[in-house]
Amino acid sequence: MNAPLALSAAPVAASELDLARIRADFPILRQRVHGKPLVYLDNAASVQKPKAVIDAIGECYGGYYANIHRGVHLLSERSTTAYEGARDKVRAFLNAASVQEIIFTRNATESINLVASSFGGQRIKAGDEIVITGMEHHSNIVPWQLLCERSGATLKVVPFTDAGELILEEYERLLDSGRVKLVAFVHLSNALGTINPVKTMIELAHARGIPVLVDGAQSVPHLAVDVRALDCDFYAFSSHKIYGPSGVGVLYGKKALLEAMPPYQGGGDMIQMVTFEKTEYADLPNKFEAGTPNIAGVIGLGAALDWLNAIGLDAVAAHEHALLEHATARLSEIPGLKIMGTARDKAALAAFTLQGVHPHDIGTILDREGIAIRAGHHCAQPVMQRYGVPATARASFAVYNTRDEVDALVAALWKVKELFD
Repeated sequence: MNAPLALSAAPVAASELDLARIRADFPILRQRVHGKPLVYLDNAASVQKPKAVIDAIGECYGGYYANIHRGVHLLSERSTTAYEGARDKVRAFLNAASVQEIIFTRNATESINLVASSFGGQRIKAGDEIVITGMEHHSNIVPWQLLCERSGATLKVVPFTDAGELILEEYERLLDSGRVKLVAFVHLSNALGTINPVKTMIELAHARGIPVLVDGAQSVPHLAVDVRALDCDFYAFSSHKIYGPSGVGVLYGKKALLEAMPPYQGGGDMIQMVTFEKTEYADLPNKFEAGTPNIAGVIGLGAALDWLNAIGLDAVAAHEHALLEHATARLSEIPGLKIMGTARDKAALAAFTLQGVHPHDIGTILDREGIAIRAGHHCAQPVMQRYGVPATARASFAVYNTRDEVDALVAALWKVKELFD
């Protein structure tokens, strides 16, 4: 068996990507499903975990686990050092200015809810407007609806074209109402694969004095993200989509904004002093991290970022783009198959329908061939409504996927078509 990818390795060029070695880092990919080799193409939902991440979690629990920040004994000091070391890895990964701008949560969903509750609850009032887009995941819709219900604000939605591209003229028109107090939009659509022009959208909002939250749950595994270059006010993502463990999320926020926001939750470790009369809150980032966190999970996220950085996001992007081009060409050969989302700037994701076959039937039959895809509304029901379909089948690719796996998907889809013809 090949050795795991060395974490100290310099990032490699796309042409030098050692796919066999990368795949050897993922124990789960060696198994068979229904007697067939596993072809895992449900990466937009959650990616698999490399051995480096699995080992880091095991080493934490088996070697030095203890609660953080509160103990003076050696295990607590080691856990605290590893936990805060992972925070600095996230800071560097996003190019944030300070570790105080990195808040650990349970997932991107909680990160967005934190902003909606704390920032939004403080600033959004009756008559105000919040702008989102028509291609949002439910986690970037429902928190704002709840905030609007509490505050009396109104939610406004930017439409998109049949190709899956936002109509920026409509975006600007919404911004010009004079009532918009916050904009929140997805960087990369989980339902369409569209990569939105977020830097331009942020600039347009900031020109009108409007703060911006970016949902980066899908983008961080595929694209280099520099929050200072983007100049976004908030950026949210989940560990489990970037080769780390589930149960960990990240919220980046500009320090001045975070300092002005009230805590999201109260409890231990987010305080400086507590009396029955008054509580003084801890400094950032602790103010937003009440209670014992997912210590091993955060450390696992740090290991995932080390692993991904060793490969290099440029190499990952080039490999995944080649997979997308191959998949698009091969899927287009199947009569009756329609790809949903054909934006010019698109990530390695193919959502599609097949005439006469429900996506759930597609997913079930493909599973018998050892192929894991996602079938459903992908927590983006307004996108399905936009296209007039109940659901789509979605194949989404990661750095460990191969052209042969794309070909296996296409061959299985031909079987589905023959079965239903």
